Amino acid sequence: MWIRPALFSVFLALAPASVPAQDLATILDEADALEPLEVVIIARNGEIIAEHGYDGNDPATPTNIKSASKTVMSALVGMAIDKGMLEGVEQRVADLLPDDLPEDADPRLNDITIGHLLSMQAGLAPTSGANYGRWVVSRNWVRSALAQDFEADPGGPMLYSTGSTHLLSAILTKVSGQSTLALARDWFAPLQDFGIGGWARDPQGIYLGGNEMAMSPRSLLAFGELYRTGGLAADGTRLLSQEWIDQSWMQRTRSIHTGDAYGYGWFFREADGEDVRYAWGFGGQMLFIIPSLDLTIVMTSDESLPAAANGYLNHLNDLLTEIVVAVRNEDQPEIVENPAIPADKPSSMRNPQR
Repeated sequence: MWIRPALFSVFLALAPASVPAQDLATILDEADALEPLEVVIIARNGEIIAEHGYDGNDPATPTNIKSASKTVMSALVGMAIDKGMLEGVEQRVADLLPDDLPEDADPRLNDITIGHLLSMQAGLAPTSGANYGRWVVSRNWVRSALAQDFEADPGGPMLYSTGSTHLLSAILTKVSGQSTLALARDWFAPLQDFGIGGWARDPQGIYLGGNEMAMSPRSLLAFGELYRTGGLAADGTRLLSQEWIDQSWMQRTRSIHTGDAYGYGWFFREADGEDVRYAWGFGGQMLFIIPSLDLTIVMTSDESLPAAANGYLNHLNDLLTEIVVAVRNEDQPEIVENPAIPADKPSSMRNPQR
């Protein structure tokens, strides 16, 4: 369960169905019971209203956001489309990477589009999970990803694969003539507090689309704010079109592991009835956006530990729900009856019509 035993009774306070809402400071203090948790930041309308670093972790220090970087890749693709570098999501991958196609290629490779890569519907066998190690020791990650056997037709069920987002990185590198890191630093430059530190590259020097990206929790928060604000930086500069955000937040498929819907690099779920869009990286690297409450929340965790199989991801979702309930309750001021009117008087006197 990855919960500190001495604090197990404290952690029970995170169960949203059985306890009253608490203030954010108390909630974040008690979240220390979650042993892998490193940082939590809560922002509303762009202002940080609560943050906490655990076991010496700092919200400003870069950490490996793992597969949450797939969501950053999705934004870069949207920017490239907005800038006219790419035609759109229907553009065929085979036309963009013709030199990397395998000999005697399966004809279905010609049907894979940029949109299929974004939504994990390429149909190719995944290079994530058990296949990840074998893929990253190959001599050419792009060609290896394109040479995988088909497990479904393009546009079929979700087959989560880092190879798909790495193909997007290769495409951006080719059409722009620049590295994906250079593009990110240029295109996101007006976004205050955003920054990418270390980032792994493949043997050909292409930055790994979808993993091994170092960002601080505050940088991840800044990235989330870009989507919450409809693509605008704090100074009003438009970095991403609203159309792209709408396309990204449209359900394309569904995860067989969590049942949550998936768009272009974003998962969808609910937290106590509120719609949530979220990015998710191995170990519990989370970026949540709750548009109805103007909330952006970042949670980072120990990258070496799993999050889904051991139930830790469920605990993070419980923590998210506690935060949502607390923020929403702050918007609902407590109704106090007028103490000057005795409680035994008729209700019409206690609440006179005006």
